[in-house]
Amino acid sequence: MKLLECVPNFSEGRDKGVLEAIAQEIRKVKNVTLLDVDPGADTNRTVFTFVGEPEGVVEAAFQAIKKASELIDMSQHKGAHARMGATDVCPLIPVSGVTVEEAVAYSNILAERVGNELKIPVYLYEHSATKEEWRNLAEIRKGEYEALPEKMKDPYWKPNYGPFEFNEKSGATVIGAREFLIAYNINLNTRDTRKASFIANRIREKGYVKRDENGKIVRDEQGNRVMNPGFFSHCKAIGWFIDEYDRAQISMNLTNYKITPPHLVLEKVRELAAEKGVVVTGSELVGLIPKEAMLVAGRYYLEKLGESGGIPERKVIETAIQSMGLAELSPFEIDKKIIEYSIESKDNLVNLSLKDFTDLLSTDSPAPGGGSIAALNAAVSGALTSMVANLTFGKKGYETGWEEAKEIAVKAQSLKDRALAGIDKDTDSFNNLMAAMRLPRKTDEEKAIREAKIQETTKQAILVPLETLEMSLEAVELSKQVFRIGNKNAISDAGVAAIMATAAAKSSYFNVQINMPGITDETFREEVLTKAKRMLEKVCTLSEEVEKGLHDLY
Repeated sequence: MKLLECVPNFSEGRDKGVLEAIAQEIRKVKNVTLLDVDPGADTNRTVFTFVGEPEGVVEAAFQAIKKASELIDMSQHKGAHARMGATDVCPLIPVSGVTVEEAVAYSNILAERVGNELKIPVYLYEHSATKEEWRNLAEIRKGEYEALPEKMKDPYWKPNYGPFEFNEKSGATVIGAREFLIAYNINLNTRDTRKASFIANRIREKGYVKRDENGKIVRDEQGNRVMNPGFFSHCKAIGWFIDEYDRAQISMNLTNYKITPPHLVLEKVRELAAEKGVVVTGSELVGLIPKEAMLVAGRYYLEKLGESGGIPERKVIETAIQSMGLAELSPFEIDKKIIEYSIESKDNLVNLSLKDFTDLLSTDSPAPGGGSIAALNAAVSGALTSMVANLTFGKKGYETGWEEAKEIAVKAQSLKDRALAGIDKDTDSFNNLMAAMRLPRKTDEEKAIREAKIQETTKQAILVPLETLEMSLEAVELSKQVFRIGNKNAISDAGVAAIMATAAAKSSYFNVQINMPGITDETFREEVLTKAKRMLEKVCTLSEEVEKGLHDLY
């Protein structure tokens, strides 16, 4: 799933009507979910948070910026927070399936459109910055809105996009790609903020003041204080006291969880706290967190426990929650705290009971159909392989295969989850094709638009089962691998996994074929059919080898 987050800051925190109008623009966009609206009356500023498919997020961001430019007059704005525009800053943040480089590209698309269509000067910051000094938002925002008339006379301040002139009503906007920020607090069994600050200073990137053997601050030749570096980059931390909890906390902003993940910071804090006689009682996540951050943490603790990480992802996440004490102060609700789960549709086919799913399948509705069943078979194959691997790992007599079994279990779980997502993906692709078929075709222009959309959606209806076929090949390869090293008491299940992978592959192949007659792109047709046939043959060959192995055993 490709997910991009956007957290625009608007220079309005008091007029609920304005904020609701902006929110409505975001809600209108398909495949985008508005997660939060956080207004501040004193700052006269509101932070919106929404997430979704990248193209939808860019569209929602543009429409929100456009609405803000219509309703907010910066010449009348006053507030405690630094600001330079009706939309002050608009970061795009990769959540899953999107690279930073892709987020930068999307930020340029958005910035160009804002500049050209709305005539607002736009500066690029963070990863999108074209000047090193413009990476820092504070540097771009120096002097705030009031400084813009003079800045627009200085060539240095020529914006990346939009007119090089003062926009009195909307000011200027800063857009860019940045990493996901995790707001994370660690709870201590002390009320002493000095102890919390001591630990915070040692983990943060900035570090702490260096002192000589007499305890005096060490300074460089220019008289500046020399700092000892902290343990973690991309970590800002302070120690403070929270009245509500009657304890001290270490409060952090982790600005790149892929380099500095919360669980590793927690482990170092536990180590430093123990040296001071302090106990870490738990931790707290403020806001939301990407699923991958929790999965990495859960696998880390499962590895420390000597247990298999090849278990359902929610179980992996529960391990992280327990190990990090994330439910100490309040319940940690997975479906609300993890971004991917918070936006997941509850109406998905994959969430139906087996009875409801098969009942729906049996009706005269053409979807779900064979493509969704192909994906289901691939998921079942992965689940069975994971089961055999988990029944092998840690079992006496299979020690030589433990590490391989553990790896197989993790890969099979990943395959299972991707295949389950394919159940709805296949049905969605069919529904999109049907929607294209229903487009108007009275004029030549309408006919051309309709035909282009049909070609696009038909290709997608082919590529989805082709992806399932690829997963089927991965599934049968894993089943053969676990058959070779697996627990003999469960080896028949490895055979069933291979058979299910074959069923998925054959079903997918039929779904590729049935949609191909409508394709006018001969190159696409030839490439896809050649690839599909080659994969199907390989799946069948590998499955036959597993089945033969089973027959030889019995």
